[in-house]
Amino acid sequence: MRKMDELLKNEKVEWRKLGEVSIISKGKQFNKRDMLEDGEYPVINGGISVSGYIDMFNSEENTITVSQGGASAGFVNFIEQKFWLGAHAFSVIPDDDIIKNYEYEYDCFNRLLFHILKMNQIYLQDSKVGAGIPSVSKNELSNIEIPLTSKNTQEKIVKTLDKFTNYVTELQAELQARTKQYEYYRNLLLSEEYLNKLSENPEILGGGYRVKLTTLGDIGSFTRGNGLQKKDFLLKGNPVIHYGQIYTQYGFETDKTIAFVSDDVFSKLKKAKYKDILIATTSENIEDVGKAVVWIGYEEIGFSGDMYSYRTTENSKYIAYYFQTTEFQKQKERKVTGTKLIRIHGDDMAKFSISLPPIEIQNKVVDILDKFQSLLSDTKGLLPKEIEQRQKQYEYYREKLLTFDIEGETIPRQTDRQTDRQTDRQTGNI
Repeated sequence: MRKMDELLKNEKVEWRKLGEVSIISKGKQFNKRDMLEDGEYPVINGGISVSGYIDMFNSEENTITVSQGGASAGFVNFIEQKFWLGAHAFSVIPDDDIIKNYEYEYDCFNRLLFHILKMNQIYLQDSKVGAGIPSVSKNELSNIEIPLTSKNTQEKIVKTLDKFTNYVTELQAELQARTKQYEYYRNLLLSEEYLNKLSENPEILGGGYRVKLTTLGDIGSFTRGNGLQKKDFLLKGNPVIHYGQIYTQYGFETDKTIAFVSDDVFSKLKKAKYKDILIATTSENIEDVGKAVVWIGYEEIGFSGDMYSYRTTENSKYIAYYFQTTEFQKQKERKVTGTKLIRIHGDDMAKFSISLPPIEIQNKVVDILDKFQSLLSDTKGLLPKEIEQRQKQYEYYREKLLTFDIEGETIPRQTDRQTDRQTDRQTGNI
Protein backbone atom coordinates (compact mmCIF):
# COMPACT_ATOMS: atom_id res chain seq x y z
CA MET A 1 0.00 0.00 0.00
CA ARG A 2 2.97 2.35 0.43
CA LYS A 3 3.30 2.91 -3.34
CA MET A 4 -0.38 3.70 -3.61
CA ASP A 5 -0.21 6.14 -0.70
CA GLU A 6 2.71 7.87 -2.36
CA LEU A 7 0.84 7.97 -5.67
CA LEU A 8 -2.16 9.77 -4.18
CA LYS A 9 -0.41 11.81 -1.51
CA ASN A 10 -0.90 15.58 -1.95
CA GLU A 11 -2.65 14.97 -5.27
CA LYS A 12 -4.80 17.94 -6.22
CA VAL A 13 -8.15 16.76 -7.51
CA GLU A 14 -10.77 18.77 -9.36
CA TRP A 15 -14.20 17.17 -9.34
CA ARG A 16 -16.47 17.61 -12.35
CA LYS A 17 -19.71 15.93 -13.39
CA LEU A 18 -19.69 13.31 -16.13
CA GLY A 19 -21.92 15.51 -18.27
CA GLU A 20 -19.28 18.24 -18.10
CA VAL A 21 -16.36 16.07 -19.23
CA SER A 22 -18.02 13.81 -21.81
CA ILE A 23 -20.64 13.63 -24.52
CA ILE A 24 -23.51 11.35 -23.47
CA SER A 25 -25.67 10.19 -26.38
CA LYS A 26 -28.50 7.72 -26.73
CA GLY A 27 -28.30 5.07 -29.43
CA LYS A 28 -30.66 4.80 -32.40
CA GLN A 29 -33.32 2.23 -33.18
CA PHE A 30 -32.46 -0.20 -35.96
CA ASN A 31 -34.81 -2.09 -38.24
CA LYS A 32 -34.77 -5.83 -37.56
CA ARG A 33 -35.22 -6.39 -41.28
CA ASP A 34 -31.70 -5.01 -41.75
CA MET A 35 -30.20 -7.82 -39.64
CA LEU A 36 -27.84 -10.06 -41.61
CA GLU A 37 -26.45 -13.51 -40.87
CA ASP A 38 -23.07 -12.40 -42.21
CA GLY A 39 -23.28 -8.77 -41.05
CA GLU A 40 -19.98 -7.15 -40.12
CA TYR A 41 -21.00 -5.00 -37.16
CA PRO A 42 -22.69 -6.23 -33.95
CA VAL A 43 -25.85 -4.58 -32.65
CA ILE A 44 -25.63 -3.70 -28.94
CA ASN A 45 -29.20 -2.84 -28.03
CA GLY A 46 -29.10 -2.82 -24.24
CA GLY A 47 -25.40 -2.51 -23.60
CA ILE A 48 -24.75 -6.15 -22.70
CA SER A 49 -25.39 -8.78 -25.35
CA VAL A 50 -25.21 -8.79 -29.13
CA SER A 51 -28.72 -8.69 -30.65
CA GLY A 52 -27.51 -9.50 -34.15
CA TYR A 53 -25.32 -8.14 -36.95
CA ILE A 54 -25.80 -5.51 -39.65
CA ASP A 55 -23.64 -3.92 -42.37
CA MET A 56 -23.39 -0.44 -40.82
CA PHE A 57 -22.25 1.11 -37.54
CA ASN A 58 -22.92 4.27 -35.53
CA SER A 59 -20.26 3.89 -32.81
CA GLU A 60 -16.48 3.67 -33.01
CA GLU A 61 -14.30 1.09 -31.31
CA ASN A 62 -13.36 1.50 -27.63
CA THR A 63 -16.65 3.12 -26.67
CA ILE A 64 -18.21 3.08 -23.20
CA THR A 65 -21.88 2.07 -23.15
CA VAL A 66 -24.46 2.19 -20.36
CA SER A 67 -27.65 0.16 -20.68
CA GLN A 68 -30.60 2.54 -20.46
CA GLY A 69 -33.72 0.40 -20.11
CA GLY A 70 -35.00 -3.02 -19.12
CA ALA A 71 -33.56 -5.65 -16.81
CA SER A 72 -29.98 -4.70 -17.71
CA ALA A 73 -30.46 -0.95 -17.10
CA GLY A 74 -27.36 0.55 -15.52
CA PHE A 75 -24.91 -2.05 -16.80
CA VAL A 76 -21.62 -0.48 -17.92
CA ASN A 77 -19.68 -1.98 -20.83
CA PHE A 78 -16.64 -1.20 -23.00
CA ILE A 79 -16.98 -2.20 -26.66
CA GLU A 80 -13.65 -2.63 -28.44
CA GLN A 81 -14.90 -2.79 -32.05
CA LYS A 82 -17.12 -0.65 -34.27
CA PHE A 83 -20.79 -1.43 -33.60
CA TRP A 84 -24.37 -0.24 -33.85
CA LEU A 85 -25.65 1.19 -30.55
CA GLY A 86 -29.39 0.57 -30.19
CA ALA A 87 -32.00 2.85 -28.70
CA HIS A 88 -31.88 1.32 -25.23
CA ALA A 89 -28.33 2.35 -24.34
CA PHE A 90 -26.14 5.42 -23.91
CA SER A 91 -22.64 5.98 -25.23
CA VAL A 92 -20.13 8.02 -23.20
CA ILE A 93 -17.42 9.79 -25.22
CA PRO A 94 -14.65 11.94 -23.62
CA ASP A 95 -15.03 15.64 -24.42
CA ASP A 96 -12.28 16.93 -26.73
CA ASP A 97 -12.01 20.24 -24.83
CA ILE A 98 -11.25 18.42 -21.58
CA ILE A 99 -8.61 16.32 -23.32
CA LYS A 100 -6.97 19.44 -24.75
CA ASN A 101 -7.22 21.69 -21.68
CA TYR A 102 -5.80 19.09 -19.27
CA GLU A 103 -3.36 17.66 -21.82
CA TYR A 104 -4.77 14.18 -21.26
CA GLU A 105 -4.30 11.20 -23.54
CA TYR A 106 -7.69 10.30 -25.04
CA ASP A 107 -7.40 6.53 -24.52
CA CYS A 108 -6.27 6.93 -20.92
CA PHE A 109 -9.06 9.34 -19.97
CA ASN A 110 -11.56 7.10 -21.76
CA ARG A 111 -10.49 4.13 -19.62
CA LEU A 112 -10.63 6.27 -16.49
CA LEU A 113 -14.26 7.12 -17.24
CA PHE A 114 -14.99 3.43 -17.75
CA HIS A 115 -13.51 2.45 -14.38
CA ILE A 116 -15.41 5.23 -12.60
CA LEU A 117 -18.70 4.26 -14.24
CA LYS A 118 -18.07 0.61 -13.42
CA MET A 119 -17.58 1.65 -9.79
CA ASN A 120 -20.96 3.42 -9.98
CA GLN A 121 -22.74 0.56 -11.75
CA ILE A 122 -24.63 -0.56 -8.65
CA TYR A 123 -25.72 3.02 -8.04
CA LEU A 124 -26.99 3.30 -11.62
CA GLN A 125 -28.82 -0.03 -11.37
CA ASP A 126 -30.49 1.12 -8.16
CA SER A 127 -31.48 4.44 -9.73
CA LYS A 128 -33.83 2.80 -12.25
CA VAL A 129 -37.33 4.29 -12.32
CA GLY A 130 -40.53 3.49 -14.15
CA ALA A 131 -43.63 1.40 -13.47
CA GLY A 132 -43.35 -0.52 -16.74
CA ILE A 133 -39.87 -0.96 -18.16
CA PRO A 134 -37.35 0.45 -15.63
CA SER A 135 -34.82 2.89 -17.04
CA VAL A 136 -31.80 5.00 -16.10
CA SER A 137 -32.13 8.70 -16.82
CA LYS A 138 -29.51 10.69 -18.70
CA ASN A 139 -29.60 13.25 -15.89
CA GLU A 140 -28.71 10.60 -13.27
CA LEU A 141 -25.82 9.42 -15.42
CA SER A 142 -24.62 12.97 -16.12
CA ASN A 143 -24.37 13.84 -12.41
CA ILE A 144 -21.79 11.17 -11.54
CA GLU A 145 -18.69 12.89 -10.16
CA ILE A 146 -15.40 12.51 -12.07
CA PRO A 147 -11.99 13.26 -10.47
CA LEU A 148 -9.60 15.23 -12.69
CA THR A 149 -6.02 14.69 -11.56
CA SER A 150 -2.63 15.35 -13.05
CA LYS A 151 -1.92 13.53 -16.30
CA ASN A 152 0.82 11.46 -14.65
CA THR A 153 -1.41 10.28 -11.78
CA GLN A 154 -4.26 9.50 -14.12
CA GLU A 155 -2.04 7.30 -16.27
CA LYS A 156 -0.75 5.39 -13.24
CA ILE A 157 -4.28 4.81 -11.91
CA VAL A 158 -5.54 3.54 -15.27
CA LYS A 159 -2.49 1.32 -15.77
CA THR A 160 -3.02 -0.30 -12.35
CA LEU A 161 -6.74 -0.92 -12.85
CA ASP A 162 -6.35 -2.15 -16.43
CA LYS A 163 -3.94 -4.85 -15.24
CA PHE A 164 -6.72 -6.37 -13.13
CA THR A 165 -9.44 -6.10 -15.78
CA ASN A 166 -7.16 -7.52 -18.48
CA TYR A 167 -6.31 -10.53 -16.33
CA VAL A 168 -9.97 -11.17 -15.54
CA THR A 169 -10.76 -10.94 -19.26
CA GLU A 170 -8.03 -13.48 -20.05
CA LEU A 171 -9.39 -15.92 -17.45
CA GLN A 172 -12.93 -15.53 -18.78
CA ALA A 173 -11.70 -16.13 -22.33
CA GLU A 174 -9.90 -19.30 -21.22
CA LEU A 175 -13.03 -20.60 -19.51
CA GLN A 176 -15.10 -19.85 -22.61
CA ALA A 177 -12.56 -21.56 -24.87
CA ARG A 178 -12.58 -24.74 -22.79
CA THR A 179 -16.37 -24.76 -22.74
CA LYS A 180 -16.52 -24.40 -26.52
CA GLN A 181 -13.98 -27.21 -26.91
CA TYR A 182 -16.17 -29.51 -24.81
CA GLU A 183 -19.26 -28.53 -26.81
CA TYR A 184 -17.45 -29.28 -30.07
CA TYR A 185 -16.47 -32.81 -29.02
CA ARG A 186 -19.89 -33.48 -27.53
CA ASN A 187 -21.61 -32.51 -30.79
CA LEU A 188 -19.10 -34.58 -32.77
CA LEU A 189 -19.51 -37.72 -30.64
CA LEU A 190 -23.30 -37.54 -30.84
CA SER A 191 -23.48 -36.84 -34.58
CA GLU A 192 -25.03 -39.52 -36.81
CA GLU A 193 -21.90 -39.67 -38.97
CA TYR A 194 -19.53 -40.33 -36.07
CA LEU A 195 -21.90 -42.80 -34.38
CA ASN A 196 -22.14 -44.79 -37.61
CA LYS A 197 -18.34 -44.97 -37.77
CA LEU A 198 -18.25 -46.39 -34.25
CA SER A 199 -21.05 -48.88 -34.93
CA GLU A 200 -19.49 -50.11 -38.18
CA ASN A 201 -16.02 -50.51 -36.67
CA PRO A 202 -15.26 -54.28 -36.62
CA GLU A 203 -13.21 -53.80 -33.45
CA ILE A 204 -16.35 -52.63 -31.63
CA LEU A 205 -19.14 -55.19 -31.23
CA GLY A 206 -17.82 -56.97 -34.30
CA GLY A 207 -18.96 -54.11 -36.53
CA GLY A 208 -21.82 -54.17 -39.00
CA TYR A 209 -24.24 -52.15 -36.85
CA ARG A 210 -26.06 -49.05 -38.08
CA VAL A 211 -27.36 -46.12 -36.10
CA LYS A 212 -31.13 -45.92 -36.23
CA LEU A 213 -32.98 -42.65 -36.52
CA THR A 214 -35.87 -42.69 -34.07
CA THR A 215 -37.85 -40.28 -31.89
CA LEU A 216 -37.78 -39.59 -28.17
CA GLY A 217 -41.39 -40.76 -27.97
CA ASP A 218 -40.52 -44.13 -29.53
CA ILE A 219 -37.82 -44.92 -26.96
CA GLY A 220 -39.25 -43.34 -23.82
CA SER A 221 -42.13 -41.48 -22.19
CA PHE A 222 -42.66 -37.98 -20.85
CA THR A 223 -44.57 -37.35 -17.62
CA ARG A 224 -45.69 -33.84 -16.73
CA GLY A 225 -45.12 -32.64 -13.18
CA ASN A 226 -47.74 -31.10 -10.95
CA GLY A 227 -48.15 -28.91 -7.88
CA LEU A 228 -45.20 -28.16 -5.58
CA GLN A 229 -44.72 -24.56 -4.56
CA LYS A 230 -41.77 -23.02 -2.78
CA LYS A 231 -43.91 -22.42 0.29
CA ASP A 232 -44.16 -26.23 0.61
CA PHE A 233 -40.40 -26.63 1.15
CA LEU A 234 -39.06 -28.04 4.42
CA LEU A 235 -35.54 -28.53 5.75
CA LYS A 236 -36.07 -32.27 5.79
CA GLY A 237 -38.65 -34.78 4.65
CA ASN A 238 -39.41 -36.25 1.22
CA PRO A 239 -36.97 -35.19 -1.55
CA VAL A 240 -38.28 -32.98 -4.37
CA ILE A 241 -36.99 -30.86 -7.25
CA HIS A 242 -38.61 -27.61 -8.38
CA TYR A 243 -38.21 -26.62 -12.01
CA GLY A 244 -36.49 -23.32 -11.14
CA GLN A 245 -33.78 -25.21 -9.24
CA ILE A 246 -32.73 -27.02 -12.41
CA TYR A 247 -31.43 -23.69 -13.75
CA THR A 248 -29.73 -22.49 -10.58
CA GLN A 249 -28.87 -25.41 -8.30
CA TYR A 250 -28.15 -28.50 -10.39
CA GLY A 251 -25.63 -29.55 -13.00
CA PHE A 252 -25.84 -32.46 -15.40
CA GLU A 253 -26.72 -35.09 -12.77
CA THR A 254 -27.45 -35.36 -9.07
CA ASP A 255 -28.17 -37.97 -6.41
CA LYS A 256 -29.38 -35.48 -3.77
CA THR A 257 -32.03 -32.78 -3.63
CA ILE A 258 -31.85 -29.47 -1.79
CA ALA A 259 -35.59 -29.29 -1.07
CA PHE A 260 -37.98 -31.49 0.88
CA VAL A 261 -41.72 -31.63 1.57
CA SER A 262 -44.17 -33.27 3.95
CA ASP A 263 -45.75 -36.69 3.41
CA ASP A 264 -49.06 -35.06 2.49
CA VAL A 265 -47.59 -32.84 -0.25
CA PHE A 266 -45.34 -35.63 -1.51
CA SER A 267 -48.24 -38.05 -1.93
CA LYS A 268 -49.87 -35.72 -4.48
CA LEU A 269 -46.80 -35.21 -6.66
CA LYS A 270 -45.67 -37.03 -9.79
CA LYS A 271 -42.56 -39.11 -9.05
CA ALA A 272 -39.21 -39.69 -10.73
CA LYS A 273 -37.05 -42.79 -10.27
CA TYR A 274 -33.39 -43.73 -10.66
CA LYS A 275 -31.97 -42.60 -14.03
CA ASP A 276 -35.05 -40.59 -15.00
CA ILE A 277 -34.27 -37.27 -16.72
CA LEU A 278 -35.92 -34.16 -15.24
CA ILE A 279 -36.49 -31.37 -17.77
CA ALA A 280 -37.42 -27.74 -17.06
CA THR A 281 -39.90 -26.63 -19.73
CA THR A 282 -40.43 -22.96 -18.87
CA SER A 283 -37.79 -20.24 -19.18
CA GLU A 284 -37.25 -16.61 -20.09
CA ASN A 285 -35.22 -17.56 -23.16
CA ILE A 286 -35.09 -20.26 -25.82
CA GLU A 287 -31.53 -21.33 -25.05
CA ASP A 288 -32.27 -22.37 -21.46
CA VAL A 289 -35.69 -23.96 -21.86
CA GLY A 290 -35.36 -27.74 -21.87
CA LYS A 291 -32.38 -27.80 -19.48
CA ALA A 292 -32.16 -31.27 -17.97
CA VAL A 293 -30.70 -33.05 -14.96
CA VAL A 294 -30.35 -36.84 -14.61
CA TRP A 295 -31.58 -38.22 -11.29
CA ILE A 296 -29.04 -40.86 -10.15
CA GLY A 297 -30.29 -41.22 -6.59
CA TYR A 298 -31.89 -44.53 -5.66
CA GLU A 299 -34.91 -43.11 -3.83
CA GLU A 300 -38.06 -41.83 -5.48
CA ILE A 301 -38.42 -38.04 -5.71
CA GLY A 302 -41.30 -35.67 -6.43
CA PHE A 303 -41.14 -32.90 -9.02
CA SER A 304 -43.04 -29.71 -9.80
CA GLY A 305 -45.13 -28.40 -12.64
CA ASP A 306 -43.42 -26.58 -15.54
CA MET A 307 -41.22 -29.64 -15.95
CA TYR A 308 -41.32 -33.22 -17.20
CA SER A 309 -39.64 -36.46 -16.30
CA TYR A 310 -38.41 -38.65 -19.14
CA ARG A 311 -38.03 -42.39 -18.65
CA THR A 312 -36.29 -44.73 -21.10
CA THR A 313 -34.69 -48.18 -21.25
CA GLU A 314 -31.80 -46.64 -23.20
CA ASN A 315 -28.84 -45.01 -21.46
CA SER A 316 -30.55 -41.95 -19.95
CA LYS A 317 -27.27 -40.03 -19.69
CA TYR A 318 -26.77 -40.52 -23.44
CA ILE A 319 -30.21 -38.95 -23.99
CA ALA A 320 -29.43 -36.11 -21.56
CA TYR A 321 -26.18 -35.36 -23.36
CA TYR A 322 -28.16 -35.25 -26.59
CA PHE A 323 -30.37 -32.56 -25.01
CA GLN A 324 -27.27 -30.34 -24.96
CA THR A 325 -26.45 -30.70 -28.66
CA THR A 326 -26.91 -28.20 -31.46
CA GLU A 327 -29.24 -30.64 -33.21
CA PHE A 328 -31.59 -30.75 -30.21
CA GLN A 329 -31.48 -26.94 -29.98
CA LYS A 330 -32.54 -26.63 -33.62
CA GLN A 331 -35.54 -28.91 -33.11
CA LYS A 332 -36.45 -27.10 -29.89
CA GLU A 333 -36.40 -23.66 -31.54
CA ARG A 334 -39.06 -24.83 -34.02
CA LYS A 335 -41.45 -25.91 -31.27
CA VAL A 336 -41.18 -23.40 -28.43
CA THR A 337 -44.14 -21.13 -27.73
CA GLY A 338 -44.47 -17.75 -26.04
CA THR A 339 -42.52 -14.50 -26.17
CA LYS A 340 -41.81 -13.20 -22.66
CA LEU A 341 -42.15 -16.68 -21.14
CA ILE A 342 -40.86 -19.50 -23.35
CA ARG A 343 -42.38 -22.98 -23.09
CA ILE A 344 -41.76 -26.39 -24.63
CA HIS A 345 -44.28 -29.24 -24.39
CA GLY A 346 -43.68 -32.94 -23.86
CA ASP A 347 -45.89 -33.91 -26.81
CA ASP A 348 -43.64 -31.87 -29.09
CA MET A 349 -40.40 -33.21 -27.60
CA ALA A 350 -41.70 -36.76 -28.07
CA LYS A 351 -41.54 -36.11 -31.84
CA PHE A 352 -37.90 -34.95 -31.76
CA SER A 353 -35.60 -37.20 -33.77
CA ILE A 354 -32.46 -38.73 -32.28
CA SER A 355 -29.63 -40.82 -33.71
CA LEU A 356 -29.51 -43.95 -31.55
CA PRO A 357 -26.63 -46.46 -31.70
CA PRO A 358 -26.60 -49.84 -29.87
CA ILE A 359 -26.60 -49.56 -26.08
CA GLU A 360 -22.93 -50.62 -25.93
CA ILE A 361 -21.97 -47.64 -28.10
CA GLN A 362 -24.17 -45.36 -26.00
CA ASN A 363 -22.28 -46.50 -22.91
CA LYS A 364 -18.89 -45.83 -24.55
CA VAL A 365 -19.97 -42.35 -25.65
CA VAL A 366 -21.25 -41.56 -22.15
CA ASP A 367 -17.96 -42.72 -20.60
CA ILE A 368 -16.04 -40.36 -22.88
CA LEU A 369 -18.38 -37.41 -22.29
CA ASP A 370 -18.34 -38.03 -18.53
CA LYS A 371 -14.56 -37.63 -18.58
CA PHE A 372 -14.79 -34.47 -20.66
CA GLN A 373 -17.44 -33.08 -18.33
CA SER A 374 -15.35 -33.92 -15.27
CA LEU A 375 -12.40 -31.99 -16.73
CA LEU A 376 -14.68 -29.08 -17.57
CA SER A 377 -16.18 -29.13 -14.07
CA ASP A 378 -12.69 -28.91 -12.59
CA THR A 379 -12.01 -25.94 -14.83
CA LYS A 380 -15.32 -24.32 -13.92
CA GLY A 381 -14.55 -24.91 -10.28
CA LEU A 382 -11.09 -23.33 -10.35
CA LEU A 383 -11.25 -20.55 -12.94
CA PRO A 384 -14.43 -18.85 -11.64
CA LYS A 385 -12.91 -18.73 -8.14
CA GLU A 386 -9.77 -17.15 -9.58
CA ILE A 387 -11.91 -14.73 -11.60
CA GLU A 388 -13.92 -13.82 -8.50
CA GLN A 389 -10.76 -13.22 -6.44
CA ARG A 390 -9.22 -11.03 -9.15
CA GLN A 391 -12.49 -9.15 -9.55
CA LYS A 392 -12.58 -8.41 -5.82
CA GLN A 393 -8.97 -7.20 -5.96
CA TYR A 394 -9.86 -4.93 -8.86
CA GLU A 395 -12.85 -3.51 -6.98
CA TYR A 396 -10.75 -2.94 -3.85
CA TYR A 397 -8.01 -1.03 -5.66
CA ARG A 398 -10.56 0.82 -7.76
CA GLU A 399 -12.23 2.14 -4.59
CA LYS A 400 -8.87 3.14 -3.12
CA LEU A 401 -7.63 4.85 -6.26
CA LEU A 402 -10.81 6.57 -7.40
CA THR A 403 -12.00 7.88 -4.03
CA PHE A 404 -8.46 8.94 -3.07
CA ASP A 405 -8.36 6.96 0.15
CA ILE A 406 -5.03 7.85 1.81
CA GLU A 407 -3.97 6.38 5.15
CA GLY A 408 -7.55 5.60 6.12
CA GLU A 409 -8.98 9.02 5.16
CA THR A 410 -11.42 8.85 2.28
CA ILE A 411 -12.07 12.01 0.28
CA PRO A 412 -14.81 10.97 -2.15
CA ARG A 413 -17.07 13.33 -4.04
CA GLN A 414 -20.51 11.92 -4.60
CA THR A 415 -23.99 13.37 -4.86
CA ASP A 416 -26.15 12.96 -1.78
CA ARG A 417 -28.35 10.51 -3.65
CA GLN A 418 -25.36 8.35 -4.53
CA THR A 419 -24.11 8.32 -0.96
CA ASP A 420 -27.53 7.57 0.49
CA ARG A 421 -28.22 4.77 -1.98
CA GLN A 422 -24.86 3.09 -1.42
CA THR A 423 -25.34 3.34 2.36
CA ASP A 424 -28.77 1.77 2.05
CA ARG A 425 -27.30 -1.13 0.03
CA GLN A 426 -24.59 -1.74 2.62
CA THR A 427 -27.10 -1.71 5.52
CA GLY A 428 -29.72 -3.73 3.66
CA ASN A 429 -32.30 -0.91 3.56
CA ILE A 430 -33.12 -1.28 -0.10
